[in-house]
Amino acid sequence: MKAIQAKRWLTALSAFGITAATLIGPVAAADYPDRPITLVVGFSPGGSNDITARVIAQPLSELLGVPVAVENRVGAAGVISTQYISRATPDGYTLGVTSASPLVLTPHTLETLPYDAKKDFTAISLLGITPETVAVNPKVPAANLEELVKLAQTRDVTLASSGTGGLPHMAIEMFKRAALGTRIVHVPYKGAAPAVTDVMAGHVEGVVVDLPAVSQQITSGRLRGLAIANDQRSAFLPDLPTADEQGVKNFVAVNWIGVIAPAQTPEPIIDKLHDALTKVMQLPKVQESLAKAAVQPSVSASPGAFKQFIEAEDEKWAGIVKASGVKAE
Repeated sequence: MKAIQAKRWLTALSAFGITAATLIGPVAAADYPDRPITLVVGFSPGGSNDITARVIAQPLSELLGVPVAVENRVGAAGVISTQYISRATPDGYTLGVTSASPLVLTPHTLETLPYDAKKDFTAISLLGITPETVAVNPKVPAANLEELVKLAQTRDVTLASSGTGGLPHMAIEMFKRAALGTRIVHVPYKGAAPAVTDVMAGHVEGVVVDLPAVSQQITSGRLRGLAIANDQRSAFLPDLPTADEQGVKNFVAVNWIGVIAPAQTPEPIIDKLHDALTKVMQLPKVQESLAKAAVQPSVSASPGAFKQFIEAEDEKWAGIVKASGVKAE
């Protein structure tokens, strides 16, 4: 009988647009957090999402007073981890460190998704941005992007990405459209790290990934950087020219990293997390660590501002995906 009464009570509340999360929000926020928090990353160690998550985990733990762990759930260009986050309890203890691929690209490249990118999540804050970068094995006979284009006009040239349908893949498609007549062959991997490793080993000729995944390899000479896919050079590799500077127009692909929570996470908890992340991102040691990883810090003014940012990104990439005709399997 009590169960039936409780069900009727919740049904009555829902008729007025009131949820259990709304009612418990203030109480939950007052005690939050009181146990470990997990930052779920959908890409392998070494990629920009993973790097950023690990940079903020310890200072976030120190600020909130509870352990903060990073968990990698790799696969399908971030879809597997994003699905996991969508089904997590909306209590602020399971968060996603995510980026463009699973939220604004795969919804347009996959026929079906195991989550609704617009309804199943609550935006918390943007953390940083990073442009896509073109790099090749030093043995590839191309000293710059112009020479790579000329090479790809005479034979197949293999370029790796961190996964089919992700932003690096779409950047390769943009490159192919911007450099007509090239025979670029896309080689997808399950994450940036294995893609970069295979390029250094010579199994694939080049790679297009977020700058953090290749910046140290370029600096050390293990890879040859050819171009930044942005409208301006990166302060982290100022000698690396943009694609536009080398005659390849309309090749601008900038990735971003941010934090999300499952939908229905109480607003006071979201606000508390946003405030904590804002403070963490202002710490000199965090900014120094991200600078070494070539991630430019960029924090949203509010959770609402990050939501609007994601909506604008979705609109932009929807058009690009449609024009490319790319469909992920």
